[in-house]
Amino acid sequence: MKAVATSLLVLAAVVYLFAKANEDQGDWVGYVRAGAEAAMVGALADWFAVTALFRHPLGIPIPHTAIIPRRKDQIGRSLGEFVEGNFLTEDVLIQRLHGVDIGRRLGHWLAQPASAQRASAAIMDATRGTIEVLDDRDVQEAIGGLVERRLRDMDVSPLLGKAIDVSVDGGHFQRLLDAVFVAVGAFLEENEPTLRTRLKQESPWWVPEPIDDRIFKKIFSGVQTFLGDLHDEPEHEVRAAIEQRVRVLAERLRTDPDLIAKVEELKIEVLAHPEVQAWLQSLWGELKRAMLAAADDPNSELRRRLDDGLVQLGHRLEADVVLQAKVDGWVERVAVYLIEHYRSEVADLIATTVQRWDGRDTARRIELQVGRDLQFIRINGTVVGGLAGLAIHAVGEGLF
Repeated sequence: MKAVATSLLVLAAVVYLFAKANEDQGDWVGYVRAGAEAAMVGALADWFAVTALFRHPLGIPIPHTAIIPRRKDQIGRSLGEFVEGNFLTEDVLIQRLHGVDIGRRLGHWLAQPASAQRASAAIMDATRGTIEVLDDRDVQEAIGGLVERRLRDMDVSPLLGKAIDVSVDGGHFQRLLDAVFVAVGAFLEENEPTLRTRLKQESPWWVPEPIDDRIFKKIFSGVQTFLGDLHDEPEHEVRAAIEQRVRVLAERLRTDPDLIAKVEELKIEVLAHPEVQAWLQSLWGELKRAMLAAADDPNSELRRRLDDGLVQLGHRLEADVVLQAKVDGWVERVAVYLIEHYRSEVADLIATTVQRWDGRDTARRIELQVGRDLQFIRINGTVVGGLAGLAIHAVGEGLF
């Protein structure tokens, strides 16, 4: 566009020179000369005006030229204030948000599995970033201290009693007894030689060894048979007696002050143990590793559950008008809060960003945005100037 505007100036100069050289060819040449002369004046005047906005014309530091480079800081502040006062207002924001149906649109978007996966990936990226910037020592102390305080404040004894009741009522205790009986039987089998040696040592010296062997085999076989009976007979009286004693223990854990106090003392001792303290301090490290691994793995259980949850949320948002209204209201309140508290920061951001720009760079950026239209001013100045010169010459010829 600069080339077009400059070409018109050159064309006007050529026409002027031609008309000047042929003034004796007739009165019409005077009209051509006057129009071309005025066109040159208009073109030069508008070239000067447009150029003066961005730089000194021909590099000459004429006063009131290179306006944008000299006043870029004021322009930046004015632009920031303009945006703050005309765009970042509560009325404009609410008017824009009304009718957008953010809740419904969000629901429709989340209902698509691909969109839900993108959203969950963004959530995981944000989670990863948050985890990585946290100070591990502070978080470890906070989580470890929180867990320890909760355990210290918790009444463990009644909880143990309840757990025992649930175990007995659900049949889990009987299965535990089965495992105990099997384990005891296996232990006896594995340690039979040791037990035999122990009996020999405890037996009087005058008892013959064959008698010791028969006694040991009889006792060992009887114990194994007894354990087998206990395992095979769910209604065995010994099992019932054990279960009854366990129920009594559960009741005492809830009601016996002495036993409750002993359990609390044991709890405090366990929490103070160095190994337990080390475990409490390692909770955050284990949790952090698990969360980072889940965030990096698209097929992790956490990611799959998050994807499914977002899809379900999307379907619900699509169908539930009340929930849509709640989401719209929440977005509106958050947007209004941000505008009220941070719109000045946006204006400052615009002002400081422009302030950091180099003056010439600022002029270049603005000229690239509006320079094409400004060149039309030069073109129009050339055309209008020529027409004005032609009209003035015609009026002058008519009057004189």
